[in-house]
Amino acid sequence: MTTDSHQTPYEQHVDGFGTVRIRPLDPASDTDVIHAWVSEERAAFWGMTGLSRDQVAEIYAHMATLDTHHAHLVTKDGAPAALFQTYEPAADRVGECYDVRPGDLGVHVLLAPADTAGARPGWSTALLTVLTTYALTALGRRRLVVDPDVRNAKAIARFVRQGFVPGPAVVLPEVDLPDVYLPEKHAQLAFLERG
Repeated sequence: MTTDSHQTPYEQHVDGFGTVRIRPLDPASDTDVIHAWVSEERAAFWGMTGLSRDQVAEIYAHMATLDTHHAHLVTKDGAPAALFQTYEPAADRVGECYDVRPGDLGVHVLLAPADTAGARPGWSTALLTVLTTYALTALGRRRLVVDPDVRNAKAIARFVRQGFVPGPAVVLPEVDLPDVYLPEKHAQLAFLERG
């Protein structure tokens, strides 16, 4: 556990699980794996199905220029395990939907698909524990907010099992800017406070 910066890699060993590393996403070298994940039907709620590899690379290249939104590639024992995005809620449309507190951090998580071995009992819990520890402790935040689509019952249940407390269901407004377009989203907010 080593950092308070979004730009410095973070590493944590979890007994019985492996070593998890969180590093800034490199749009040039990481796009192939990210594009494969976001193109799968299981990632429909991520909102990138149907985008080309170049479009995905362009989105993450743009995000890399922002001070308020950060994308990270998470690896487990060197293999890609998750896409982890963090953002300042006050600089995001979610900030229009709840009372943002000092120390809040928004997070989005897209786990890698299961490999050919199939189900991985305890895998999501271990990985999400490292991600929340990183966000709350290494980044020094007080509270995390997630905003999964209200129809994504699997993600909502996963966050609740992880200790997030459901908040209100909200409608995130459409964003239509030259560099970013996001359609309106019906989201279930949930919060995790540092213990």
